[in-house]
Amino acid sequence: MGVFAEYAVRETASNLWRNRLMTIAAVLTVTVSLTLVGAALLLKQGAANAEAEWQRGTQVTVWMANTASPAEIHAVKVQLDDLKPAYVSSCVYRDQAYDLNEAKQLLTPTEASVLRVQDMPSSFRCTPVQSQDAQLVASRFENQPGVRNVSAPFQQIHAMQKTVTVLQWVFLVVAGVLLLSAAVLILNTIRLAIFARRREVSVMKLVGATNWFIRIPFMSEGLVQGLLGSGLAALLVVGLHLLLNSMGNPSNPNAILAQMRLTTWQVVWTDVVLVVVGVGIGVLGSLTAIRRFLDV
Repeated sequence: MGVFAEYAVRETASNLWRNRLMTIAAVLTVTVSLTLVGAALLLKQGAANAEAEWQRGTQVTVWMANTASPAEIHAVKVQLDDLKPAYVSSCVYRDQAYDLNEAKQLLTPTEASVLRVQDMPSSFRCTPVQSQDAQLVASRFENQPGVRNVSAPFQQIHAMQKTVTVLQWVFLVVAGVLLLSAAVLILNTIRLAIFARRREVSVMKLVGATNWFIRIPFMSEGLVQGLLGSGLAALLVVGLHLLLNSMGNPSNPNAILAQMRLTTWQVVWTDVVLVVVGVGIGVLGSLTAIRRFLDV
């Protein structure tokens, strides 16, 4: 067993050095493609974190008409209570005096001087369980008697979700193409190694070497290439994570990079996935080459 392990290590190193240019190209291609995969995974997890922040910060405001009767206000309150906890996590009622004071803080003194309490709407400030529930709450009360209108940042939520989705797909498609290219490069590298050692392989078969004894060095070569490429990609992903964290401003919780900050475990999980995928690409490329070009 020790002799076989020594032989496999020696032959794997020899093959990698003999085809070093192809090996470097394959490793770099795996690195670039898996870095894109890692960036897409970081983006997906960061988007999930940011979405959770958006959900906590998203507010649906049901504005009551200034002429709404107490019965109409109570009816809206009852319906909002019915939406808890499935669609609405919390609701706060603000009377006309509260909304007047709030308006005075937002408007210039000249504009605020013409406002009167009786002209102001009262409102229900509600936090939906999920950001998409905001549309359900809005449609529920749009034509409700006594309701003036319902406001929520629908366009901003939709634009953010669409942008994140498009970026994820772009990263994944490009990464998929590069992963395929990496597998082909590894296949060609193994093919060159097999061609260079074709006479040696023939002699080994004649003296009784088993198929797996011959195959293992070639399989190890693909595995090492995938492992090296995925290891470099994992380091680049960690560097990207640290860079984005340093760019995020913790003092401004509303900044997008601050909302997308990832935990250490999320980054570790991403790196583990990259290493597993990289090793899988290396082994798959080498196995394909062995089946096609090595008659053992």
